[in-house]
Amino acid sequence: MQHNLPTFDDVLAAAERLKGIAHQTPVLQSSTLNQQLQGQVFVKCENFQRMGAFKFRGGFNALAKLNEVQRKLGVVAYSSGNHAQAVALSASILNMPATIFMPLDASPAKLSATQGYGVKVIGYDRYTEDAGAKATQWAADTGMTFIPPFDHPDVLSGQGTAALELFDEVGPLDALFVCLGGGGLLSGSALAAKARSPHCKIYGVEPAAGNDVQQSFRKGERVKIPTPVTIADGAQTQLVGAITFEIIKALVDDIHTVTDAQLIDAMRFYAERMKMIVEPTGCLSLAAALQAADSLKGKKVGVIVSGGNVDMTRFSQLLANQGELTKSVTPRILSASL
Repeated sequence: MQHNLPTFDDVLAAAERLKGIAHQTPVLQSSTLNQQLQGQVFVKCENFQRMGAFKFRGGFNALAKLNEVQRKLGVVAYSSGNHAQAVALSASILNMPATIFMPLDASPAKLSATQGYGVKVIGYDRYTEDAGAKATQWAADTGMTFIPPFDHPDVLSGQGTAALELFDEVGPLDALFVCLGGGGLLSGSALAAKARSPHCKIYGVEPAAGNDVQQSFRKGERVKIPTPVTIADGAQTQLVGAITFEIIKALVDDIHTVTDAQLIDAMRFYAERMKMIVEPTGCLSLAAALQAADSLKGKKVGVIVSGGNVDMTRFSQLLANQGELTKSVTPRILSASL
């Protein structure tokens, strides 16, 4: 690994910053799930984190490290929803201004929650516009600090505290399944896993329709793809982060993919058997574990649920198998006042 990459010490430092601020989310088990996999499955429920997703950990950690001048000028970010909410809430807690770029077709629930934290929201078309370029230009024009959604050492170090809590609670694991978009949660979790459970196999899981990280992992270099069309809106990334990919290459064992139909099956399992609302992206890890059941017999397995922010109408439609499986690409019109 490169010397300038984050280390486990950065994850530990992030845990100290988050102490008393972030929730220590529960780790749950299901007897049905244990029977299906014929092992012990520990589900780390980041859907119960503040703002409903693991993203709060990385967002707050990054903002908390800014100096006084940076805090006064504020921050800018882009996100389909969870990073948006994380930065918005963190900025509110730290009394900082924030501007967030969100896709025109963002989940109504995620948009409403982000606006509720009192930040400025600007819409963009995720299929035709480069949100990263927009946020970078906004930072240059305003003096705000750009906080990317995953490819940032302080962001990924904060995300790694979720896995750190899991290992500290249940001890070493044989396998860990982690939801994967840009790689922040996976890379941070890998740092924690190698320190707390060196023999644990680490698997990232992304949508089959958007397997940029799997392609990159196989090729040994980052591969960019068109914006994937999948119900896992938090994993509609085109390119894995440069920093996160270096850690993934060094520490992760493999990258799995699952279909939208398998995500719906996992959503239904969480709702019916564990009484939890989990967004499609948050179901990536369980869907892969279920797919790999034969290889997990007798094993102690960790599954990280990344979040639970999903529009209830959409959630109901998916579980009832109504409408299209894939998320509509027709943009909703955001008010100019956003």
